[in-house]
Amino acid sequence: MNRANFLKSGTLLSAASLLSTSNAFAQNLTNNGIDKLVDADGNYVLQPLPYNENFLEPYMDAETMHLHYTFHHGGAVKGANKDLQIIKKALDENNLETVDYWTKKLSFHFSSHVLHSIFWTNLTNKKNEPSGELQKRIEKNFGSFDRLKALIAATSKNVDGNGWGIIAYQPYSDSLTVLQCENHEKLTQWGAIPILVIDVWEHAYYLKYKNKRTDFVDALFNIINWDNVAQRLNDALKITK
Repeated sequence: MNRANFLKSGTLLSAASLLSTSNAFAQNLTNNGIDKLVDADGNYVLQPLPYNENFLEPYMDAETMHLHYTFHHGGAVKGANKDLQIIKKALDENNLETVDYWTKKLSFHFSSHVLHSIFWTNLTNKKNEPSGELQKRIEKNFGSFDRLKALIAATSKNVDGNGWGIIAYQPYSDSLTVLQCENHEKLTQWGAIPILVIDVWEHAYYLKYKNKRTDFVDALFNIINWDNVAQRLNDALKITK
C-alpha cells in the first residue's frame, strides 16, 4: 500500500481521525488557514504565522516568537511526520514491537501542533474583551470575566513542569471548562474543544521573562484575542448542536 492510499484509507493514524469529526477544530480546517494541519497527502504542515514576528511586542518579543514558532512548533510538526512514517513502516512490515512507543510520540507531537496552531490565533496586538455568546457563557459558568481570568491565570501559572492552561468548550455538559494540561497531551478531557490556550513551556517566555512564568501569564492578558476565542466557541457550538 502506498503512502497516499494508506493515509486516505481511514486508518486511525490520520489527522482526520485523530481530530474527531465532532471537534470544531477539525471541522474548521478548510476555513481557517493556520488550522490546516495537514496537506492533501496527509503530511503535517507548519502554516505561516498570521502576523509578523514583532507583532506582539512588547509583551512577546520577536526573538522568542521566531524561536518558538520555527524550532518548537516546527519541531513538533517534523516529529509528528517522523512518528507517522515509522508507524506506517511498522504496519507495512507487520512488526509492531515498538509501535506503542511511536504512537505515544505521535500523541505528544501532534497535540503540540494542534495547541500551537490555536495559540498563535489566540493572540493579537490590541487589548479586547469577550462579547456576545462568549461573554454570556463566561458569566453563566464562572460568574464574571474577572473570575474566569483569575482561574485560567492560576491554572496556567501552576502547571507542574511544562504545559498549557486551556479554556475549552465541553459539549457533553454544554459548558465552558478550564483545564490544566501537562506537556501537550496529559490531563485533557475527552471531547473538550480548546478555544483559548496559554503556553507555559519555558521556551514560550524564558528569553524575556527569565524564570518568571507568572509575569508572562499576566502579560498575555494584554494581547489575548477574545474575538478569536469567541469565533472558536461559535464554531464549536455549530458543530456540536
